[in-house]
Amino acid sequence: MATKDLSYEKAVEEIETIIKDIEYGELSVEEVNEKIKRAAYLLEYCKKKLGKTKKELNKLLDNIDLDEV
Repeated sequence: MATKDLSYEKAVEEIETIIKDIEYGELSVEEVNEKIKRAAYLLEYCKKKLGKTKKELNKLLDNIDLDEV
C-alpha cells in the first residue's frame, strides 16, 4: 500500500494483522523478516501522524481565547 493511500487507521489495522500473522502463522524466516520491516515502517508512520496531530491540536488550543468563550 502506497503511503499516500495510507491512513492512521489502516496502518494500525495492518500492524494488528502482521502481529497475528507472526503469532499464529507458519511463516518462513524471510517472511517474518519482511513483516517485521513493514511493521517498523508502519509504526514510524503512525508515530509521525500522531506527532503532527498533537502539534496541530496544541496550536489550535493555543489560539483559543478562553475569555471570549
